[in-house]
Amino acid sequence: MSDLGAPLVLVTVGTDHHPFDRLVGWVDEWFAALAPGTVRCVMQTGTSRLPRHAEWRTYLGYAELEEHLRRAAVVVCHGGPATIMDARSAGRRPIVVPRRRRLGEHVDDHQRRFARRMRPTGHIALAEEWPALRELLDEAVADPTRYLLAAQGQTGQDAVTRFAGLVSRLVLAG
Repeated sequence: MSDLGAPLVLVTVGTDHHPFDRLVGWVDEWFAALAPGTVRCVMQTGTSRLPRHAEWRTYLGYAELEEHLRRAAVVVCHGGPATIMDARSAGRRPIVVPRRRRLGEHVDDHQRRFARRMRPTGHIALAEEWPALRELLDEAVADPTRYLLAAQGQTGQDAVTRFAGLVSRLVLAG
């Protein structure tokens, strides 16, 4: 088990009933390769296979999720707009790995479309493949301030307000 004083990497796959084994496996592999005590990794796994190395909970209650988001140095999540907004509300720019329909991770590819539209805004860091996720995780552990919105002069509420406006414009632009 990792050191409880180490920076927290929080991974959440959301509450969709489709497994997201790809994300859980990628982060678990990355975590296993780190020196012990480098980070603490907690995953909310849903129906996905369980990690072998990271801490995990099948589901987190909303209050518990909010607390983990506030304490996390780095948040890795699926591409659901609500989860992204929750991470940003907690002052974190999330690393987003969107679910894919062809892999049985969701019913359609709306998360991919949404994340690809969000990437250019800088509101998220996007990783669609394992090498990109590994690079972003390494970067985040080396300098977690790059993923803290307060480090960019934003409060969590400011970020949520701007993000909500952006989502509204993206949805209307369809």
